[in-house]
Amino acid sequence: MGTPTPHYDLAIVGAGIVGLAHALAAIRIGKRVIIIDRDAQANGASIRNFGFVTVTGQQAGAVWRRARRSRDVWAQIAGPACIAIEQTGLVMVARRPEALAVVEAFFATEMGHDCALLNPTEVDERYPMLRPARCAGALVSNADLRVESRTAIPALAAWLGQQGVVFQRSTAVHHVETGRVETSRGTICADAIIVCPGDDLTTLFPTRFAEAGVTRCKLQMLRLAAPGWRLPSAVMSDLGLVRYLGYAELPQAGAIKAVLEREQPAHLANGVHLIVVQSADGSLIVGDSHHYAATPDPFASAEVEALILDEFAAIFGAPPPVIDRWTGSYASAARHSLVTTPARDVRLVTVTSGTGASTSFALAEEVIAELYGITTEALVA
Repeated sequence: MGTPTPHYDLAIVGAGIVGLAHALAAIRIGKRVIIIDRDAQANGASIRNFGFVTVTGQQAGAVWRRARRSRDVWAQIAGPACIAIEQTGLVMVARRPEALAVVEAFFATEMGHDCALLNPTEVDERYPMLRPARCAGALVSNADLRVESRTAIPALAAWLGQQGVVFQRSTAVHHVETGRVETSRGTICADAIIVCPGDDLTTLFPTRFAEAGVTRCKLQMLRLAAPGWRLPSAVMSDLGLVRYLGYAELPQAGAIKAVLEREQPAHLANGVHLIVVQSADGSLIVGDSHHYAATPDPFASAEVEALILDEFAAIFGAPPPVIDRWTGSYASAARHSLVTTPARDVRLVTVTSGTGASTSFALAEEVIAELYGITTEALVA
């Protein structure tokens, strides 16, 4: 007799944050789960980012609520999974009066209830590493948190393995149909299948991605040497106000966008905005930029790096030396995510907004709840 084909309640294709989030939701309702991934270890967008679980500034409504719920899940699992919460909160520095008008409008919405507004003097007192003389004020939030993505994603996977999730790595998936996953190591049978392919838009269900207008976004990031001070929260600036929809969709955002188009057109043309976070060793992760193509080139641009560091200098002064550089790539479309049903009991799930770390846990709960005909409340630990 041959070796029997393994059978699971749920097979997940892709071990990035989206796939891991679905595994977590599934084991919470007692499902036997296998995750199949082509790489030997985490290597994609899930580790090539800030690890910044961003709530403040996410698009009002469903996306903002997903971010809040995902933040709560990160906080719940961090201890058991041995994941350090490196920082909490956000300082959105308003360099210009037009930017201050946006953050004041944001503060007045329901999304601002975890926030406070600071004037330049208060910014100086609380955050002396910033340059308050060149800002109009700041929005400070305590709704956000940060993990070190390079270590957090492997730690989460290891912990899920301890909870019974089976991982089959270095395995290519060639075909998915109801009940079956065809891989380079044979067939895996499962009652349900969730495909979480990240920015692989051509291997599985390519027509679904094409119909949804999904492309790929390349980002460019840096690590700077430790500056000699500690940053308690992530920091962003005016450029973020026209990229993050929680701000950009406010009526007041039109004025700052017009100013940025006059004063920083190259930054906007390259999709540059500023996020600065700090790691346990004191080094700073700084970024990023956004360029779109079906196949983005893998090269880091000195011009784009200079634009990122220019905005850093406007907030912090002269930057420390660059000690590391990398690019990343993620699936991108004019929507938060693509969730579709290409076959019975099969779901295709991709976050297409660059917010995987920030929203995947809640999105996964929604998908698992729909797949199994339960409420999301049944998944809350």
